Amino acid sequence: MTGLIIRRFIQLLLLLLGISFLVFGSMYIAPGDPAAIIAGPTATASDLEAIRVEMGLDRPFLIQYVDYLGGVLQGDFGYSYQTGQSVMDAIVTRFPNTLKLSIASMVVATIIGIVAGIVAAMKQNSWLDISSTTIALLGVSIPNFWLGTMLILAFAVNLPWFPVGGLNASIFTLQGIKELILPAITLGTASAALIARMSRSSMLEVIRSDYIRTARAKGVRRKSVIWIHALRNALIPVITIIGINFGSLLGGTIITEQVFAINGVGRLMIDAIASRDFPIVQGTVLLVAAIFVVVNLIVDIIYAVVDPRISYD
Repeated sequence: MTGLIIRRFIQLLLLLLGISFLVFGSMYIAPGDPAAIIAGPTATASDLEAIRVEMGLDRPFLIQYVDYLGGVLQGDFGYSYQTGQSVMDAIVTRFPNTLKLSIASMVVATIIGIVAGIVAAMKQNSWLDISSTTIALLGVSIPNFWLGTMLILAFAVNLPWFPVGGLNASIFTLQGIKELILPAITLGTASAALIARMSRSSMLEVIRSDYIRTARAKGVRRKSVIWIHALRNALIPVITIIGINFGSLLGGTIITEQVFAINGVGRLMIDAIASRDFPIVQGTVLLVAAIFVVVNLIVDIIYAVVDPRISYD
């Protein structure tokens, strides 16, 4: 296990190095002059040139990239062109909201997905199975922005049960929980559908195994067969979906944060792209990429915990 962690950590560093190069290169060739963004519309040519020299924008691409990479290794991601705020400070301020939203969405998706998948597998070809499959298909197909808008109209405007937007109160308060419910459902619906479909197919495969038939023949209770013997082995592919989707949720909160006016990293990223605030874009993309890779490493470790037969030696 230690060898796995070391190998994956090295891979993580190499992957982030490649991503940082691609992102920095994309921002370098993107239209728009950072000096003009900083100086404003009234700046003269000499003002722009002075800013380029001060920021090192007049130097070759590779030298600029090496300087940027050196700053990243020291925790310095640069400063926003628009506000002058440190990129790290901007991310740290907004990341808790994105993390809360992602975790809440994943909890909703996991509970609904696994329960629906197991029920559908146990009642194969019944109306419960058909309904679960149909709802899962709808969940994957419905766009987040449409679902979020409909939920706001239904449960925040017509029925004022939940706030229209924002994520300001503590999650340990009733108001904080109410603020999370609608965006968590919006963001977690597609993941719940995928988890349900994977849980159903995995459970169907497991319950047809020889050891399940043996357990039933020995008189083991049905609930024990399903929840103890079958579910643990059926969870292996489901864990993969959960891990991948959690990483995707962290990067996919952009639309949901826009719809519900949540001050998170996704909204920070989209605002930075619109205003060509390149340091913010680079910092947020690197953060999402790092979290995605770390989550996949955690999934690999959970594999070995859930199923001792899996070995990475």
